[in-house]
Amino acid sequence: MENLQLWDFRFIDFVDVFLVAILLYYIYKLVKGTVAINIFIGILIIYFAWRLTDYLQMQMLYSIFDGFMKVGIIALIVVFQPEIRKFLLLVGSTNIGGKKGIFKNFKFLKNDDQTTTDVDAIINACNRMGTTNTGALIVIERNNNLDFLTNTGDSMNILVSQPIIESIFFKNSPLHDGAIIIDNNVVKATRVILPVNNEKNIPERFGLRHRAAVGITEKTDALAIAVSEETGQISYIKNGEFVMFKDTDDLIKKIKQDLV
Repeated sequence: MENLQLWDFRFIDFVDVFLVAILLYYIYKLVKGTVAINIFIGILIIYFAWRLTDYLQMQMLYSIFDGFMKVGIIALIVVFQPEIRKFLLLVGSTNIGGKKGIFKNFKFLKNDDQTTTDVDAIINACNRMGTTNTGALIVIERNNNLDFLTNTGDSMNILVSQPIIESIFFKNSPLHDGAIIIDNNVVKATRVILPVNNEKNIPERFGLRHRAAVGITEKTDALAIAVSEETGQISYIKNGEFVMFKDTDDLIKKIKQDLV
C-alpha cells in the first residue's frame, strides 16, 4: 500500500476549500433565523436516511427516499426560492473593483464584534417620530448591495444622527416620502421607492409602508424599521417577517445582533 501523500496539497486545493467555506458560510447566513433552517436540516436527515437505507438494502424505504431525492432539486428551488433570490442578488450586485468589493461582504474575515451603525440614534428618532405620528420607513443594508434601489430616489451621503433622521421624515420636508437607505452609518439615499409585497397576508392596520418593508426584506437580507403614521407604533421587519420585541432596549439589542 502506498503511503498517503498528506503534504501533496496544491494551492488550487486551498482555493477550492476556501471558496466552499465561503459558500457554506453564506448559505448559513441566508437561512439563519428563518423557517428555512429547519427545512434544510430536515432535508439533510432525509438524505442520510436515503444513504443508510441503500447501505442496509432496505428496499421499500429506499425506494420511497429515492423517489423523494429524484425530485429533490425541484423541491429545493421551490422551498428556498427567497434564499436563492437573495444569494443571486448578493453575487450579481457585487462590484469587485469598487468600495463595494466582494471582500466587503466577508464579515467573518473581520474582527469587529459590533456594528458601526448608530442603532441607538435611529431608534431614538423613531420613538420621537412615533410620539407625533410621523410616518417613516428606514432600510438598513447588510450583505446585499442596495445600489439598484438608490436610483429610484435621491442619492445622499449624510452621517446618521437622530436630528438628521427626524428632519428627513418631517412632514413638511421634501424628502419625507418613500424610504431611506442606511449603509455603514451613512444615509445613502432618500425618497427611495421599495418593492411592495402584495402576496403575504398582512393585517389591514398596516399600509403600504409596512408592505414595502416586508417586500424589501423578502427580496434582500436588509433590515427595515417602519413607524406607523396612524398609531405611531414602531415595527421591525426581517426576512419578510415582523420581529417581536419587548421594549426599545430589546429592539436596539436585536438590531445590533442582526447587523454583526
